[in-house]
Amino acid sequence: MIRIREGVRIFVSEIKYKRILLKVSGEALGEKTAAGDGFGLDFNKINAVCASIKECVEMGVQVGLVIGGGNFWRGVKNGSGKLQRSHADAMGMLATVMNAIAVADALEQHGLDARVLTAVEMNKFAEYFTRDTANRYLNEGKVVLFAAGTGNPYFSTDTGAVLRGVEIEADAILMAKNVDAIYSADPNKDPNAIRYTDLTYAQVLDQGLKATDVTAMALAMDNNMPMVCFGLAEENSIVRVVRGEKIGTTVTN
Repeated sequence: MIRIREGVRIFVSEIKYKRILLKVSGEALGEKTAAGDGFGLDFNKINAVCASIKECVEMGVQVGLVIGGGNFWRGVKNGSGKLQRSHADAMGMLATVMNAIAVADALEQHGLDARVLTAVEMNKFAEYFTRDTANRYLNEGKVVLFAAGTGNPYFSTDTGAVLRGVEIEADAILMAKNVDAIYSADPNKDPNAIRYTDLTYAQVLDQGLKATDVTAMALAMDNNMPMVCFGLAEENSIVRVVRGEKIGTTVTN
């Protein structure tokens, strides 16, 4: 099967992952602060991500998307010692909804249909998540943004991303990170850190590698869900992963 995009022939057989759950951190879409963190919304970064997603959709890929909320609020970091954890996490979930609404708007400006589904009911702003609704939208070619995490405190947006990926039966979880792969240690602090191209979930958990949180890794492992951790800043990285190019670290059973 061949798809035509702007006069270029794209062979669907070139696509490795036909349905993906893409996770992007909120900080990756924020404006850089003096401390080096991403805060608020940088629409140049958002538009770059949307352009890559559009290219994936034009290739015939079904895209589910989870965006973290750390560019506005991180429950554990910002609320520690100041707020009760459940309340801090609730604020973090709301931050992910703001990001999802913003990115959905940007996707529509790129000519794509996008829908925001939330884990808690807020019908004035978005639709409530059900698996059937998500699958229907994906099959219709819409980009589906999953917001508000799992709807429960004490769970990260990485865990929420894996949960939604499992529920929609994605071919893989794509973790777009600030580092280009999984390392044995922080490569910014340890020049001898080992860069991995392939790992098993057991290796990640046994060695305590900092890829994502333990709950997310265990959930992916239990459901035999492949995960690719790669650098969002790398040129056209999302599309390259979808096509099967070997970048970042692939984690499987």
